[in-house]
Amino acid sequence: MTPASTAQLCSTMLLVFTMLGPAFGSAQHLPPDEDIGLMLRYLVEDGKAEGIVVGLLEADGSTRVVSYGNAGPDARPLGPRSVFQIGSITKTFTATLLADMVARGEVALEEPVSKYLPEEVTVPSKYGREITLLDLATHRAGLPRNYTPSDPEDPTPLQTMNGFLSSHELRRIPGTEFEYSNLGFQLLGQALARAAGMTFAELNRRRLLEPLGMTISGYALEGDRADWMTQGHRNGQIVPSGMLVETHPYQASGALHSNVEEMLTYLKANVGPPETDLERAMRMAHEARAAWGEGSARVGLAWKSDTVQGRLIVEHRGNTGGFSSLIAFDPERRVGIVLLTNTFGYSDNTPVELLAYGPRPAIAGVRLSPETLVSLAGEYLDPSGSSLYVRREDEGYLTVQSPGRARARIFAESDTSFTLDRGSDRLIFNKDESGEVLGVRMEPSRSGETARKVGNDSPPPRAVAAGNEWHRIGIEWQGIFSVLLGGMVLLTMLTLGAELRRVVRMKSRRGS
Repeated sequence: MTPASTAQLCSTMLLVFTMLGPAFGSAQHLPPDEDIGLMLRYLVEDGKAEGIVVGLLEADGSTRVVSYGNAGPDARPLGPRSVFQIGSITKTFTATLLADMVARGEVALEEPVSKYLPEEVTVPSKYGREITLLDLATHRAGLPRNYTPSDPEDPTPLQTMNGFLSSHELRRIPGTEFEYSNLGFQLLGQALARAAGMTFAELNRRRLLEPLGMTISGYALEGDRADWMTQGHRNGQIVPSGMLVETHPYQASGALHSNVEEMLTYLKANVGPPETDLERAMRMAHEARAAWGEGSARVGLAWKSDTVQGRLIVEHRGNTGGFSSLIAFDPERRVGIVLLTNTFGYSDNTPVELLAYGPRPAIAGVRLSPETLVSLAGEYLDPSGSSLYVRREDEGYLTVQSPGRARARIFAESDTSFTLDRGSDRLIFNKDESGEVLGVRMEPSRSGETARKVGNDSPPPRAVAAGNEWHRIGIEWQGIFSVLLGGMVLLTMLTLGAELRRVVRMKSRRGS
């Protein structure tokens, strides 16, 4: 576990690219395209993602799209129309449909879900407390995350899920504790579809996608959706996109396809004063209703909200076999971000933190000589044993990187002070009287610890981003081996000395 100072530094590093470029007007809250592009470039080059497309929504309603990387072999070039699986962001669509149906009087949040299911389905309960639609939408039904390994060959997935429910015993009383559940949203989707008298895919299309003009977003890979589909990746390998039968319950929890263009449309509909009944249903889904896990975050109807740097941020993320996604917005400032990548397991909190910080202040960067940059570059080790790498890039500036992270650029205020965290945090390098660099610390810092410089070189960025510190482990083992070897030599010498003394004593006795 990284100590507080290093964790703070790693988190801060995620924000440094917001320092790039000239200051911009108050209408632009988020960094300019070239700054976002640099961040995406390092994420791809350092192996954190194959391709990334980012959509930005500003307070004035304007949108921008930045992309970097590749969409996969035989796919169209990566860009605003590239299609991705958005994973669990699908749940926010399901939650919006729920809120809309509540407003229409078709369902009620506190009603048991069993009211809308086939009679042959036995929904589990505990101590007489039944599972309600609200329990499902807030992950408080007491159901497990998943009910069975996904089988794309299953011809009757709905029946399989219902069979599991009929024999399942709840571990906790519904409505009492948070436990993230795909199964819960799959059950919710089935109930909403039956209440509306149509399949869930049709319900989503008629009530949400078509009214918003989201014509490419959907489930089956056909037409433009298929033409613009990217190829998912996991551990560097291409992951085939599975096809689902029309009534698969996964459609309500994580099977939607979309692109950044249309997700920005969805984002805009979720931000600002509502103008339609559908947008009013979206605001209802945002409302925090219970705790999201053990921390300070809260859960609405699917949406997660939390306070970051004093700002309320509403968000949801998604992961499928070969894709990752994020949508987040600041409802007060009316700014938001959509991030789609064709890489499983991609996780980065930068978009959320970007929203939490205000417009970047003007930063007057200092141009340093190549010799100064070279003297600062290298490996730094904090007292806990965690490494930090400062690297001089070919473009003539420094980047900073910690294990598990991609590189991020830092900006010089002097030959020892570099800006982080939109100018509020800094990396301060320590030098001795001769000018030799001794270490680096962050200001302000909760611990005040200084990471000492232990070398002038850094491993390849991809190795660091992968969390690969075998070189450090090797150095540590070399030290351990040296200690062991020294101990063995000392033990051998003591043993030989004792044996020599024994032989001398024996000879002495014989002589007497």
